[in-house]
Amino acid sequence: MRLALFGGTFDPIHNAHLSVARLAAERFRLDRVLFVPAFHPPHKAGITHAPYEDRVRMAELACRDDSRFEVSRIEEGTAHSYSIDTIERLRAGLAPGDELYFLIGADAFAEIRAWHRWRDVARSVRFVVVSRPGHVYAVPSGVQVERFDTVQLLTSSSEVRRALAAGETPEVPAAVMEYTKRHGLYREARSGA
Repeated sequence: MRLALFGGTFDPIHNAHLSVARLAAERFRLDRVLFVPAFHPPHKAGITHAPYEDRVRMAELACRDDSRFEVSRIEEGTAHSYSIDTIERLRAGLAPGDELYFLIGADAFAEIRAWHRWRDVARSVRFVVVSRPGHVYAVPSGVQVERFDTVQLLTSSSEVRRALAAGETPEVPAAVMEYTKRHGLYREARSGA
């Protein structure tokens, strides 16, 4: 089996996340894409705009129409959402021949050397690095990377939050849009990504 881990705050999940996951699944023949909302994202100073439960529920709504997509609560209750901890938990449930990919934007991958136990992360997965406008990155020696330059992650969650706060209709699945309205999420524009 080929499984891709797609972590993030998903605050909120949007159409670009889903498009990248679909295209990656097709190009790399992935059997599953596991969306993992971060419980406490270490590189964002633990700041999220919507509570964890809401971010998970929005991801579930967004992923329900693609049988390859699954949302995981594997990081729920963790003190910090370190990638290596998530990878080790996932690996424990995989068969010996299973392949684990890590779907990531170029902006996040560019900071890999700052990650907790980054060398262990690099030994454990094959990265699929998605282009982001204005972000260049170097690949550290020994890190397995598949460059996914034919698609770009053009939308950011911060742009989506600003649009929602302004009463606009951003590029999010209809079920996510309805959820944000029903639960009063993102009413005020806030800074941050």
